[in-house]
Amino acid sequence: MLTQKYFVSACFASVVGLLSGPALAQVTSAAVGGNGCNSLPSWSTLKGALTSSITPSSGANGGLGFNMWGVIVDNSGIVCAVAYSGGNFTSQWLASRVIAAQKANTANSLSLSSGVTPGGSAVGTAGLALSTANLFSAVQPGGSLYGLQHSNPVDPEVGYGAGPGQSPPASASRFGTSSDPMVGQRIGGVNVFGGGLGIYKGGVRVGGLGVSGDQSCTDHMVAWRTRHSLHLDQFQGVKGPAGIFAADTSHPDNIIFDITPNPNGGTGISASGFGHATCFNTPSAAAVAGLPAVQ
Repeated sequence: MLTQKYFVSACFASVVGLLSGPALAQVTSAAVGGNGCNSLPSWSTLKGALTSSITPSSGANGGLGFNMWGVIVDNSGIVCAVAYSGGNFTSQWLASRVIAAQKANTANSLSLSSGVTPGGSAVGTAGLALSTANLFSAVQPGGSLYGLQHSNPVDPEVGYGAGPGQSPPASASRFGTSSDPMVGQRIGGVNVFGGGLGIYKGGVRVGGLGVSGDQSCTDHMVAWRTRHSLHLDQFQGVKGPAGIFAADTSHPDNIIFDITPNPNGGTGISASGFGHATCFNTPSAAAVAGLPAVQ
């Protein structure tokens, strides 16, 4: 029987091979370069989309029903907007503010556009979208990306507004507002559980979205709905693990629940190599499959 180490390594290698086909979209150099935060949703738009995504009429997000944080970064990792859904900054887990930013940075920095150069010509690859949920199995001991979570650490001075020239530290009353101290800075960080998604326009990765404040499975569900509401899921041929291994191209970077017990111990074996652990009150398979299709 394959150990998790070899199983995950083989699956990750297969993704590289599958993504070597012809480019599926071409865009202009302006679209590739982007306009940073100027071309992404405002603080108020993010806050509205996040709040409405937490309580869908179906109640299909699972989890604990908590308020959440949402963060958008641009394609260079600069934080563009930080918002929360509750009445004030203490209405949701305070630790989740930086975690949401970390998730946004991760999804942006480990996802790719759909095979274009600044001149708009094809380079022979389809894009790759990796949600933070897709990383869970690969970073476990023996996994092909073991140790990834320890790279690119979060900058705590950016996270809490206590860097050079900010003495005393930024007031916590700014957290989650349009003047959050993270805005305009690069937070860094790598997160390896649900809630982070690459954001796309016309097949081009323009940044990342991170959501945190509940169970990680629920964070993923809310992030997915928020991204869709913001019209930042314009994949246009960009591939992802769920699209390849679950044969669901309409949800390419969706969370995958395919971990089974490992007779040798450990966290279990993911059939795809990109599986995520279940959570308390895990969303049903129907709810996960029923998330809005990417555009």
